[in-house]
Amino acid sequence: MQRRRLTYHWVVFAAAFVVLLGAAGTRSTPGVLIDPLREEFGWSRATVGLAVSINVLLFGFIGPFAASLQLRYGLRRVTSIALVIIATGAALTTQMTRPWHLYLLWGLVVGTGAGCMATVFASTVASRWFVARRGVVTGVLTAATASGQLVFLPLLTWLAEHHGWRTVGVVVACATAAVVPVVLLFMRNSPADIGLRPYGAGDDFEPVVATGNPIANAFGALRAAWGSGAFWLLWGSFAVCGLSTTGLVQTHFISAAHEHGMSHTQAGTYLALIGGFDILGTIASGWFTDRYDARMLLAVYYGLRGLSLFVLDPALAHGGGGLFGFMMFYGLDWVATVPPTIALCIEHFGRDRGPVVYGWVFAGHQVGGALAAWGAGALHDSTGSYRPAFILAGVACVVAAFGVRTMRRGGAVAAAAAPTPIAPPGEPAVTGPR
Repeated sequence: MQRRRLTYHWVVFAAAFVVLLGAAGTRSTPGVLIDPLREEFGWSRATVGLAVSINVLLFGFIGPFAASLQLRYGLRRVTSIALVIIATGAALTTQMTRPWHLYLLWGLVVGTGAGCMATVFASTVASRWFVARRGVVTGVLTAATASGQLVFLPLLTWLAEHHGWRTVGVVVACATAAVVPVVLLFMRNSPADIGLRPYGAGDDFEPVVATGNPIANAFGALRAAWGSGAFWLLWGSFAVCGLSTTGLVQTHFISAAHEHGMSHTQAGTYLALIGGFDILGTIASGWFTDRYDARMLLAVYYGLRGLSLFVLDPALAHGGGGLFGFMMFYGLDWVATVPPTIALCIEHFGRDRGPVVYGWVFAGHQVGGALAAWGAGALHDSTGSYRPAFILAGVACVVAAFGVRTMRRGGAVAAAAAPTPIAPPGEPAVTGPR
């Protein structure tokens, strides 16, 4: 066992944290833009929500291929290119005047680049660089992504109110571009590149070697997982996670709060509270995942989240301590689901294929988020209230809690799946312990 001291593993971890934090503003921008775009162009909530849905779907479905590309071509190269794509798309949005410009730039371009910076990136860093402390590392990196999306909101909403929404695009583009040098200087593709083993790995550790076509590898992982009930339980529950967070609260909270008399800046500050408490909740979830049954953790997280959504509309109506309490509670539970979900993917599908399978599970997260981003806006357009969307999301969370509770332990499944090559037929298989 390696001595517990500061090694380059933690330099890579710190670099990944900074990169995810710097790029996180991309994910928080749509919620800031809904009302300014309605005021300037007359676009409906459903119109803006559709662009967010395209972004969210690509953010999810690029994930499995990003994981395979990272395995084949390296974290540093893929991540640098993705950040440049995001910065370019965000900068160009300042020139848009038509809905299709929004769909193309914020939906297609930014969504494609952001897909490589999804929690799949955190999963790849954690599984490749760490054996010990993997749950905590996953939790911290996930917190960087989710909390960064929310912590930047007060600044972005203030900029939108005082300097116009186009300033938001410029700031997001600059923040994303600023972390490219961090990737180039400090990120390494794997411990083997600098003569190390993953943190906590034994002397008999053999590194995973990716071969074959990355696209074929991504689909190969999906084929291997397709017949597993565990995969579909994880996919469906994570779809509910995306529906209740990214798609609903992150996208529509500012607009919902504004309807109850709250300023955009004040609403953004409340969302930032979620980001602050999310850091504590996700790190704690990673610690719990290293020690307790991940299935039970997910059941608790989804159940409590569903119950809290039932009281969101009354909390918005009355404000004060009730709303602060919701933000604190929801923040602790915001992405606490990620560390146990990643752990279950690795438990069921192995260390090499697990991150790629998680990429497909994360696609489910984004399907749910896309449905809520568009659906909550469309439902509001027809009913005049966000309350039905909040209630439906709460019911979905309670159902997800019961679903993950039925999942079986994955040791036997992972052992059976372990020898399956990740490379397509006719090419050398990935090797390494599971």
